[in-house]
Amino acid sequence: MTRPFSPPSSPPSPSSPPSPASPPSRAELREHLVRTAIAGDVATSRENNLDHYRSLALRDPHYLFGLTFEGEWSYDDVLRLMADRAGVAADPGHREGQDTIDPERTIDAVEEMGDRVAKVLRRGSARIVLATGHPTGLLTVHLALARFAAGNGATLLSPAEGWAYVGKLGRRRRIRYLDGVAMLEDRGTFVHTHDPHPMRAMLAEERPDLVIADHGWAGAAGEAGIETVGFADSNDPALFVGEAEGKIAVSVPLDDNVLPRHYAPLTSYLVARIARSL
Repeated sequence: MTRPFSPPSSPPSPSSPPSPASPPSRAELREHLVRTAIAGDVATSRENNLDHYRSLALRDPHYLFGLTFEGEWSYDDVLRLMADRAGVAADPGHREGQDTIDPERTIDAVEEMGDRVAKVLRRGSARIVLATGHPTGLLTVHLALARFAAGNGATLLSPAEGWAYVGKLGRRRRIRYLDGVAMLEDRGTFVHTHDPHPMRAMLAEERPDLVIADHGWAGAAGEAGIETVGFADSNDPALFVGEAEGKIAVSVPLDDNVLPRHYAPLTSYLVARIARSL
């Protein structure tokens, strides 16, 4: 998943709050999500989903995203939860081939995320951290949210900028920010990561009012008691378990690495939801 990253064009000035342009209707967004496989029949295979559910049930740290859980969360428990929260196939006998994400659940969670973000922005002087482990996919959504939040009075924090560590593969990685969004950089390239350690380093330096993130960035923030909203694929059960236990405020189920341009209608719908609630 590691690919060279090309920065987007410069964002609009924060002094002129951006307004969402022609967001889709709910029905239009649903059709788009299914057509682009952000939801509906997704690329993440059933085998991959079930493998990750087993790994979480066995408490493999790589699949916990920095979260700890009070419940037992057996494999069967995780599968039932994912069927309920993300809309994957509930049948335990379905072990290979196609799996799904329910687009209605995706949109419901997008709306809840929008309401949560708006509530934080309404308080005034909101301090927000945004971070993504998907620079080739979800980064485009985070950049739009960063621009909108900054344009509506929020302060985008950049704690632990330049903080570096050696990952499990022996590669030195560091935190870098692009237009207010934290990512991991490795030899000049933004990289995919599930690791919670960078967010822990950020929170040790500064605690925000809200974190908008995914993967270990979201898990570590939720574990630390920060209000956290984010995005999660059907093979990322930890964030949904975290949501079920109250550590993650909202987890939006979607395929988290389709072509970046495909997220534009979802982003527009989300930003419009926030704007209406301000």
